[in-house]
Amino acid sequence: MGRRMMHALLAWISSSSERLRHKEGWKRPALACAFGALSAFAFPPYNLTPLLWVCFPALVFLLRGTSHFRQAFITGWSYSFGFFVVGLYWIADAMFVDLQHFWWAIPLSVAGLPFFFSISYGIASGIARRLGLLDLAGVIGFALLWFLADYARGHMFTGFPWILTGHTWSGFLPMLQLVSVTGVYGLTLLTLIGACLPALLSEPKPSHLKIVAGSFLIVLALALTGTWRLYRTDPNYEKSLPNIRLRLVQPNTDQAHKWDITQRSINFQHLLDLTSAPSAQPVTHVIWPETAAPFYLMEDAPHRQMIAHHLPLDGSLLTGVIRRDVDDQKKIHYFNSLIAINAQGQVLADYDKFHLVPFGEYIPFRSLLPLRTITNLGLDFSTGDDVHSLRVAGLPSFSPLICYEAIFPGKVIDRSDRPHFLLNITNDGWYGNTAGPYQHFALVKLRAIEEGLPLVRAANTGISGVVDAYGHVTAMMGVGMTGFLDVDLPPALPSTWFSSYGEWTLWILFSSFVLISSCCRFHHSCGLKRPFFFPLSKP
Repeated sequence: MGRRMMHALLAWISSSSERLRHKEGWKRPALACAFGALSAFAFPPYNLTPLLWVCFPALVFLLRGTSHFRQAFITGWSYSFGFFVVGLYWIADAMFVDLQHFWWAIPLSVAGLPFFFSISYGIASGIARRLGLLDLAGVIGFALLWFLADYARGHMFTGFPWILTGHTWSGFLPMLQLVSVTGVYGLTLLTLIGACLPALLSEPKPSHLKIVAGSFLIVLALALTGTWRLYRTDPNYEKSLPNIRLRLVQPNTDQAHKWDITQRSINFQHLLDLTSAPSAQPVTHVIWPETAAPFYLMEDAPHRQMIAHHLPLDGSLLTGVIRRDVDDQKKIHYFNSLIAINAQGQVLADYDKFHLVPFGEYIPFRSLLPLRTITNLGLDFSTGDDVHSLRVAGLPSFSPLICYEAIFPGKVIDRSDRPHFLLNITNDGWYGNTAGPYQHFALVKLRAIEEGLPLVRAANTGISGVVDAYGHVTAMMGVGMTGFLDVDLPPALPSTWFSSYGEWTLWILFSSFVLISSCCRFHHSCGLKRPFFFPLSKP
């Protein structure tokens, strides 16, 4: 019975491959776009990971039917375009906060960004078609080229490593443990190869069946290894750091009215009320989200004193603010900052965001594009110094990460001054109850695993929470909820392999697959009859 079902499945895959391969005209890019859109549901908040094992082979089948680079480029570009339109639709939601000024940016965010991001994937598809997609070498080559497109998107033009292929495992913690060794790009590479290899089943040779079975065994091995890492946790790790109790405030302030001059005092009092609400255990430190305070607190002593009256005697507040500074030419510079205020109203420490959001916090090529940013100021923010650790009385050192800064793997801590935890403050209120806040939380969770450091997160409208160094979410407040979380601070782990050695393991892994693909291609070009690595019979 099982054998007949397997034969029926292979026959269906083979016939589906032929139908997709022979699509002509507009049908090929249209189908590619549809499969790309479908693949977006493999990512948060849906996490339907098996869809990748359907969509990527379908893309390979469609590419096999192309006859030249341009056709393959359009097919790969269409797949990627559909993926980004569905996966990043939520960016347009920010324009509705000030629709009067930014209505024109909605089509640019919905289609313009996907159009631009998809170019590198189209190029990868064109090159892969030139190299051939019919055998193991070609399929691995395609996965490697698609990986390079993912990697380029994460680094070029300031980088946008959002919903990389490896992020599809965000709902399955054991698979995520690999990022402690390779980072999320290593998980992306292995996922791509695993998802593309079933394309070989269109020609059900015994060797191909063994290869695909091997790819699923690799996924299983990674899952088991990750499970082992999670369950071999030192019992002492379960203990939280003593004498530290954090209050994460989630005010759920409507972004459209956050800076309304008639609402500022009301919003500020709301923050104070949440800060001083009774607690079951004494709170030592309070954390507000990004740009939570609607005043320039660095230069506003009266409002700092109001905050001080609501803080624990020996505690402090960590909050996002907008900071102003005047240079020698009397020009005002604005910074998206985090500051620490003690119970005497004094500023203990400050940090300025250094990785700003293009078009959101600054306009690239400002002299050529006389546009206003979508922030309430409408002006460009200035960049701060590089990431560095901060120290506040009563807390271990931490790495401050404002919003977008927490999505960049390998760039969230100062390697020369390793902190004890990551602090991410953000304002996802721009995006409402869309996929954006869920994706953002899933992405920053990986930074905790990569670095072996707990992550504390305060968000305006959610998701606020705490993630330990293994990726367990120990506390969370969902999107659209108002309130606070009183939480303990988990301990840090020793520096992970990825934190210590960066992407060396990733590129060794990548080179290994390049070597395998090259050997398979050489084996095929020499006309050898025995399949490479998988002999059908004993010699």
